[in-house]
Amino acid sequence: MAVGLRLVQKVSSTRAFAKVAPHFIPAMDRTVHRLTRGKVLLSAQMLPGVILTARGAKSGVPRRTPLACMPEEGGESWVLVGSNFGRPGHPAWTANLIAGPDAEVNWRGADIPVRARLLSGDERAEVWAAALKFWPPYAAYQARVEREIRLFRLERRC
Repeated sequence: MAVGLRLVQKVSSTRAFAKVAPHFIPAMDRTVHRLTRGKVLLSAQMLPGVILTARGAKSGVPRRTPLACMPEEGGESWVLVGSNFGRPGHPAWTANLIAGPDAEVNWRGADIPVRARLLSGDERAEVWAAALKFWPPYAAYQARVEREIRLFRLERRC
């Protein structure tokens, strides 16, 4: 593993990162993504990422959220981890997907309609193990919170 990647993983596991990152990483990602017409997502330089568009659970207004993802099956499905950088509450986008599972992701510049499914039981355990291999800081995030981090599988809709 590259030294730079290990350093980023170590820094992203800290409480200080969890306090600061949510205030600048999503805003930076949204801005660069918009300016490059969907061609660049800065955080995706370290982890694959999507822009999730889901309707607000209460407002019904479309919400665009840049998120790290674990692509599966050659771009036919993605796993999203509701880690919220290891902060106590579930991220808002997870409630939005529970309330309305039909959403859209922008993946490598293409808008793709998807349906989200909250994972549970053995399926969740299997995906969580894969997520920890994919991005080890998720273990530190889970250790800091009492809630179970939500995992979603997003699959292409026809």
